[in-house]
Amino acid sequence: MKIALEYFIIIVFANTVGAISGMGGGVIIKPLLDFMGKSPLSAINFYSSLAVFIMALVSTRRQVKNGVRLNARFAGLLSLGSVLGGFLGDLSFRVLSGWLPIERVNVVQIVLTLVSLVLALIYTRPGHFSWPDRWLPGIYTFSGALLGWLATLMGIGGGPINVAFLIYFFDIAIKDATVYSIVIILFSQITKLGFSLPHFGQDHISWIILPVVVLAAIFGGTFGAQLSKRVADHAVLLIYRVVVSAVLVLNVVNMVQLLR
Repeated sequence: MKIALEYFIIIVFANTVGAISGMGGGVIIKPLLDFMGKSPLSAINFYSSLAVFIMALVSTRRQVKNGVRLNARFAGLLSLGSVLGGFLGDLSFRVLSGWLPIERVNVVQIVLTLVSLVLALIYTRPGHFSWPDRWLPGIYTFSGALLGWLATLMGIGGGPINVAFLIYFFDIAIKDATVYSIVIILFSQITKLGFSLPHFGQDHISWIILPVVVLAAIFGGTFGAQLSKRVADHAVLLIYRVVVSAVLVLNVVNMVQLLR
């Protein structure tokens, strides 16, 4: 019961912050659950994916009700790519798990996350790229696939990377980038969860923890989406940078513990 309460608090907090900043919550959930060490890595990846998927679903619905408008072409092609990326990311994780001891797979995830978060902190600014119109469909689809693959492989939902990538390569304002980031998370995690179902028993998923994850994800996603419309752009950027910095430190601590 104590574990269920701890998971509930972590996921509500992570998904609230994730819905406001577009980070998706997984970047906080995964390292915190790793640090607690109370579930196997495969189960942690599943809980994190499920939580960020529900957050993305709830947050997207709330954002649409709040009148947020999306560029249908951009969102659609990113989503298409992220579905493919989610499949490839889950496949990559399972191939790695077959090649390496699970502790080493976790180290690979943490290293990828650290590199991605450092880049995300550096590049949360427009890169002023100019893309030829004829290239855009392919670029949007490839971007969704790349972000979906990374997010699913690392087990973090990918939000910080999504936000920085969209701002840097497509000159999108941060609040718009957070909405598109959540759309990418939504579709990449649909694929991840779908391909995880046949491995449900092998991944040691707890039937006690599962409903707690779902309930906490709904609360966090709803609360975060409500707060999002009240938070100014500069505050969103500050929250994003503070949380990414804190998660960087936590991932370093987790890696040191694994390598001992």
